[in-house]
Amino acid sequence: MKTAEEIDSMAAAGVSMSRAMLEAMLDAAREGVLVVDPSTRITAANRAAAATFARRDETLAGKRISEVIRNAPLHEAFQRAVQIGASADLRVELTDTEKHSFDVHIAPIVIDGAVHAIGLFYDTTQIERLERVRQEFLSNISHELRTPLTAILAFVETLEDGAIDDKENNRRFLGVIRRNAERMHALIADILELSLIESGKVSIDTKQVTLSHLVQEVFASISAKAKANSISLVSDIDAAESIPADPTRLDQILTNLIDNAVKFNRPGGSVTVALERRGDLALISVTDTGEGISAEHLQRIFERFYRADRGRTREIGGTGLGLAIVKHLARLHGGEVSVRSELGRGSAFTVELPL
Repeated sequence: MKTAEEIDSMAAAGVSMSRAMLEAMLDAAREGVLVVDPSTRITAANRAAAATFARRDETLAGKRISEVIRNAPLHEAFQRAVQIGASADLRVELTDTEKHSFDVHIAPIVIDGAVHAIGLFYDTTQIERLERVRQEFLSNISHELRTPLTAILAFVETLEDGAIDDKENNRRFLGVIRRNAERMHALIADILELSLIESGKVSIDTKQVTLSHLVQEVFASISAKAKANSISLVSDIDAAESIPADPTRLDQILTNLIDNAVKFNRPGGSVTVALERRGDLALISVTDTGEGISAEHLQRIFERFYRADRGRTREIGGTGLGLAIVKHLARLHGGEVSVRSELGRGSAFTVELPL
């Protein structure tokens, strides 16, 4: 038969084990958890809460909730929980080095006979950012489709109202309709392509690619556009150079970059494609002699639908998605894309691919 001391020891061990298990479970949770006592001092905080609210290496235990989080409605909710046992749900926005949003649930709990309050902090920052991106994307799509569609409808109505018999202008009107329909087709194709890439449904099939041959094929596909503006296409790549890449996806990358370099170039300018090996990286550069891009736009140039010159991009038929596609395809290869530019002296886009 066990003695009273042995029973007490076993009970204490059981409590200690339960407490350790509870602490481990709370630390494993992604949501921040804070427990405060009747004086609204923090008595417990899990790892997620410490990572979010603690400054440097300080501990949260023993601090008043008002010292850690500056938000009056939150303080009041904790006070009501410990004073009158009221639960609360609220939304909290906190700004330190960056803005964070939380959905917070606060409820009373009894610990050692005293009423405490527990707060669960659900970080919704990333969800809200993705929602803003989605809304912006839908807004941009609507705007980009509305512009050519409006032009198509306007010229169709003009033709229906009798302009179909106007031999001097009817073909010009049909040409406008065709150009806008082609613009819509290109936009929808780029949207579908980007959606496939971002959803992870596009895979990379790496092979040894003879880069100079691929560049010459891209040059051939846009030679008419380059010739119309007297732009010379130059390949500064040795015929024997080959790199590991997906031929189809690398063709997409080069086509987008070279096509842009031609579109935004000056009449009589040039586009040069070069290859440099640096350590375990292949650096493919596409350099033009255009007007260049101002510094304020360089950080956002690879965003979907972002345009440094909106009017000119629409005029020459750009969808605003080409560089976003280039960025994602480069990253699928395990690489990256960057840009250097100087106003009045042109731009150089560089794709880094692992060798």
